[in-house]
Amino acid sequence: MFFKKNLSFLLADDHSVVRKGMSLLIEELLDEPIIHHASTINDALTILGKNRIDFLILDINFPEGNSVGVVTDIKHCYPGIKILVFSALEEDVYAIRYLHAGAHGFLNKLSSEDQMKEALAVFIETGKYITPNIKEKILDKYMYKKMLNPLDQLSDREMEVARLLVKGYGNLEISLAKRIQPTTVSTYKKRIFEKLNIDNLVSLIEIFHSYGDEI
Repeated sequence: MFFKKNLSFLLADDHSVVRKGMSLLIEELLDEPIIHHASTINDALTILGKNRIDFLILDINFPEGNSVGVVTDIKHCYPGIKILVFSALEEDVYAIRYLHAGAHGFLNKLSSEDQMKEALAVFIETGKYITPNIKEKILDKYMYKKMLNPLDQLSDREMEVARLLVKGYGNLEISLAKRIQPTTVSTYKKRIFEKLNIDNLVSLIEIFHSYGDEI
């Protein structure tokens, strides 16, 4: 497989060991890649503003928040960049969300080294990468009008609140954890139940179990 020299990458992840591991895989595939590192979203945005970046490999969760909105913003500002979301979270729940936001691929951090290397090779060559599992879900949606995942209806903040509810957090605990008012938590909870057409926490837990999300 032939790739151009001097392709540029930005690895945005708050764990240095993850960035170093990804760097090694890229260096095995390419001659003389240019690799930038960012441990925060703000660092990533600064690097993007100062350098030509061909490929962005982006974690989902950073200390300063979720990166789904960042994907959309980056695509708007740098339409030529290719974005691969690299996350330990369940692809069944998050992959479609990030593809809709503008990402070109989703790779799970729990993949084997060989799987990661293959995914990177495909991503670098074609500018996109999704697993057969997600391809099948997308095909099902358009051929049979199936909903890919009912949780996709939820906003990012609603997903955060829903996940805490499923973990057993009460409204006050969620309020403190997310630094929002208890009344706001109640509003999010009401919206979650309405969107998912449920009326109790047991049903919410069942949805999380059925669609492969971590609890």
